[in-house]
Amino acid sequence: MNTSSPPAGPGELKRHLGVFDAVVIGLGSMIGAGVFAALAPAAAAGGAGLLIGLALAAVVAYCNATSSAWLAARYPQSGGTYVYGRERLGEFWGYLAGWGFVVGKTASCAAMALTVGSYVWPDQAHAVAVAAVVALTAVNYVGVQKAAWLTRVIVAVVLAVLAAVVTACLTSSTADTGHWAVGTDAGWHGVLQAAGLLFFAFAGYARIATLGEEVRDPACTIPRAISVALGITLIVYAVVALAVLAVLGPGDLARTTAPLADAVRAAGVPGLAPVVRVGAAVAALGSLLALVLGVSRTTLAMARDRHLPHVLAAVHPRFQVPHRAELAVGAVVAVPAAFADLRGAIGFSSFGVLAYYAVANASAWTLAPAAGRPPRIVPALGTAGCLVLAFALPGTSVLWGVVVLALGAAAYGVRRMLARS
Repeated sequence: MNTSSPPAGPGELKRHLGVFDAVVIGLGSMIGAGVFAALAPAAAAGGAGLLIGLALAAVVAYCNATSSAWLAARYPQSGGTYVYGRERLGEFWGYLAGWGFVVGKTASCAAMALTVGSYVWPDQAHAVAVAAVVALTAVNYVGVQKAAWLTRVIVAVVLAVLAAVVTACLTSSTADTGHWAVGTDAGWHGVLQAAGLLFFAFAGYARIATLGEEVRDPACTIPRAISVALGITLIVYAVVALAVLAVLGPGDLARTTAPLADAVRAAGVPGLAPVVRVGAAVAALGSLLALVLGVSRTTLAMARDRHLPHVLAAVHPRFQVPHRAELAVGAVVAVPAAFADLRGAIGFSSFGVLAYYAVANASAWTLAPAAGRPPRIVPALGTAGCLVLAFALPGTSVLWGVVVLALGAAAYGVRRMLARS
């Protein structure tokens, strides 16, 4: 198979990335977000049903990943589901998916920046968050190869920290496997809400699809990278969740703001807590790096079609990155990073991203068998799962999510009317 990259034409991105780099970018986004930010609010929602919620989120994520992999192989362009929805369902659905992704992932970026701030310097969390956004926007600006290299380092550090946490918890005398049992407090609404919040952590494989214009041999690389990254993440999440639950139990896990640090203290290894704090900050930086990368590529695709200001469609002649889109995304993310609440950002982000993947699954449903369409049950289950989890989220997140999607649809309608006049 020829894996060489043809030269990038004017306005096109250069194909730098192979399977390994694409997997690492996906891992950097997923693992950083989920382990350090989503477990506690999910436990507050689902109680002892946290593990069931994790399983449900994993099933929906698998359906989404499978649909996205087939679509990305067929349409290896920057933009992800924005492109798939436009090509398979029509311009409006592609636009709505792109709008949901950009808005939802902007909230994700703010959440990850705030996670960095809360671990590095809790008293100045917002200031540190803004500084993190500025620094990582600069890293992305100078080229995706450098971003991929930095993400490799971050993922290696995070996995080492998580391995230490799991070992400390599961070998502790305070570990109680009885905490894994699902009790009567695990109502279905709480379990579904926990799954919706945990889905926030699984959505990192979208970064791989949105980099479709920058990977070598995309028809082979993208499906393989998505499957590998999601599989590794599922294993890591399950093991970490079991370890933390064993020592904290669902009640204490729901009340903590730093679950892994509190878990190692409860396990009798307080000296490991500072290491966990550093690992959490590094993980959140890795997630933020990959998130800004993905949002800027969807912004590029929407700007090319003039759904966003066309000036954002420029590609830097030297660094071969959408530099104006990246600067715009960094500037927008810095605002909620300076003022927003971490847990509220997670719920709002989940709603927007679940809407995005509902469009992805509906797009995959329309593929012909000759185009490598997955079994129909996969996009059908994925679409239904996305909608159920989205509307099971906390009421405030649902309300604001619906309002923002409606505003995006209204803006699309106004633009179409002006174009016809």
